[in-house]
Amino acid sequence: MPSIRNLAVGLPLKDGCILVSQGVDRVRGLHFVRALGGGIEFGETAEAALHREFHEELGCRIDSAQLLGVLENIFEYEGMPGHEIVHVFSVDSAELAALPIDVELRVLDEGSPVRWVPVNELLQGQPPLFPDGALRLVPRETR
Repeated sequence: MPSIRNLAVGLPLKDGCILVSQGVDRVRGLHFVRALGGGIEFGETAEAALHREFHEELGCRIDSAQLLGVLENIFEYEGMPGHEIVHVFSVDSAELAALPIDVELRVLDEGSPVRWVPVNELLQGQPPLFPDGALRLVPRETR
């Protein structure tokens, strides 16, 4: 039986943009972006997982993180069902803030492209941001 994944993801903001990883669902032909982060390990807090994941994925340090909310995400990806409980954090990182808006990075452990995407594009759903509902958690004054 499939299991429910517990995740911690972060939304770094800069100049009206959010740093996200790019992805594609080849079954649906859907190009999307996803908040950065990953699985919470047994005995690890969501915030500790967030710090570890940003270090593993981008090789950077998070200076501070604030929990924005928790989402339940039931979805289909590559033709397979998925179910996640996602802790969504705002993220401050001097290392990430120093990156230019036009930079393109790669996730260190699996190679997905990472880039800054304007919030106004995400609000219009082009590209869609997953987990669904994460953008609604970002306070309007910081968008």
